[in-house]
Amino acid sequence: FWLKSVRQSVMFAVPRLTSLRRVRSFSTHGVETLAVIGSGQMGTGIGIVAAARARTAVIFVDKFSEGLQRSEAFVEQWALKEVSKGRLSDGESGAFLKRMSWVTFDQLNAIRDADFVVEAVNEEFGVKKSVFQALSEHTKDSAILASNTSSISITKIAATAPRPENVIGMHFMNPVPIMKGVEVIRGLATSEDTKQRTLLLCQAMGKTPTFCDKDMPGFVVNRILMPYINEAFFVLQEGIASAEEIDSGMKLGTNVPMGPLTLADFIGLDTCLGIMRVLHDEFCDSKYRPSPLLQQYVTAGWLGKKTGQGVFRYK
Repeated sequence: FWLKSVRQSVMFAVPRLTSLRRVRSFSTHGVETLAVIGSGQMGTGIGIVAAARARTAVIFVDKFSEGLQRSEAFVEQWALKEVSKGRLSDGESGAFLKRMSWVTFDQLNAIRDADFVVEAVNEEFGVKKSVFQALSEHTKDSAILASNTSSISITKIAATAPRPENVIGMHFMNPVPIMKGVEVIRGLATSEDTKQRTLLLCQAMGKTPTFCDKDMPGFVVNRILMPYINEAFFVLQEGIASAEEIDSGMKLGTNVPMGPLTLADFIGLDTCLGIMRVLHDEFCDSKYRPSPLLQQYVTAGWLGKKTGQGVFRYK
């Protein structure tokens, strides 16, 4: 979730990719077709990078046709922007778009030949459980099923699937076309073959993976990042300093590009709260107790930049 500057919005209005003319086509990853379940900002970003860099066919699946339409419109706008910037030729743009397709969840049979599936739905275990159970019925036995979860146990998710050895965590950072990092998490039953194939796909997508050999809540990035953000809310709640002073102090004192409260607004306060609740529930440790102020903001619907109001107000 770490963004490079305040000016990079969560919807990554102008993603910057290395010129596709200079990107190697990796044939070793063995993925001809990749399916993405969930066509929101994360799912769309994952699909763009898979089609543009790994040169895979991409099938977007979503429960809502409106979400698919927004995803398709964004992909088309992204391709036009790349052409206007000289990073794509008209021919390359056309080939890129031809690799994409969009279907609703009731057309799940469309992914029966997919080699790799990335789930990118809401960060709720119940929702992910139903998705993985459906995927198990509509994908081939050799397909890898990856979850983009940012905090939920991969072992717990894999236990809902009949082939847990094929399940792995693949936590992309937002915005996906810009951020190079991705966490790859081995569940208790994840096979070595699944791990290696996933790492090869990461390489083909131009990502640098952080491999987590042990499946623990929050993995690496959010295990460290979310308590940091949560503590900033406690400092604000206790009146020690204003939101502006907290962010300024952390930027100037630790040389980070964005203060913790602004970062929380960009991530989404509901997302931050959800991850803190997972950490608190799973570890049963009071150091992960969500800040009451953070909970209050979420209850009020102040979710950050995406709603126009979070810790700060956005136009």
